[in-house]
Amino acid sequence: MDPIEQSKRLAAYQAVDNHVLPEHRVIGIGSGSTVPYVVERIVQQGVEVNKGRVFIPTGFQSKQLIVDAGLGLGDVDQYPTIDVTLDGADEVDHALNCIKGGGACHLREKVLAEAASTFILVADHRKNVQYLGTNFTQGVPIEVVPFAYAKVLQNLHHILGSPRATLRMAVKKAGPVVSDNGNFIIDAPFDRAHMIDPYVIMAQIKMLTGVVEVGLFCKMAKAAYFGNADGSVTIRRKDGRTEQIAPEDTATATS
Repeated sequence: MDPIEQSKRLAAYQAVDNHVLPEHRVIGIGSGSTVPYVVERIVQQGVEVNKGRVFIPTGFQSKQLIVDAGLGLGDVDQYPTIDVTLDGADEVDHALNCIKGGGACHLREKVLAEAASTFILVADHRKNVQYLGTNFTQGVPIEVVPFAYAKVLQNLHHILGSPRATLRMAVKKAGPVVSDNGNFIIDAPFDRAHMIDPYVIMAQIKMLTGVVEVGLFCKMAKAAYFGNADGSVTIRRKDGRTEQIAPEDTATATS
């Protein structure tokens, strides 16, 4: 397996083993490249454990993963209280604030994160940074109603300090990326001064008329799991503690 994929699997397996417990009946499944390994490990818990469980997806990708795995599919309007949500991240800082929305799913991702009693991040070591914007340089994803995108861009450029904010354009389609909710996505890079305390800029962006959701998740995660290149897993917790699990002790050692 590719080393980065192995790192993602390490983080996902360890997070599932630690946080998806037999008594959990409603489980949120996030989006991104790490999430298939989350679902894979949940399936390995066995048919009996998963019988009667309901899995809530954050978007089309996670919905298909749930369906393809033969797990029970539900929606957040049926189950507004979730036991645990596991999700990937584009970047996670020292205080467990994170950037999400590289896949344009951050509105539903944030709903499921807020609905969960426990919100857990899983990622590979490249996403583990001191300050947001270190490696994920394309900017903070912002979901905006199409009618308002030009005005929101103007506000970002001239008022909030993101002169390089741009409308995200599709790669194999003419025109902009459209979210599952029918909205546009703006990517707004900010400098280090803004990212030292991302909660402030998140609140300022959210106040702009036309903004639906901001891909900054602040003060939400209880822990973040990072798979490392050497086969170890780093766990960073909300209270500031950091734990290192040696390669021989990671969840994949018993898989």
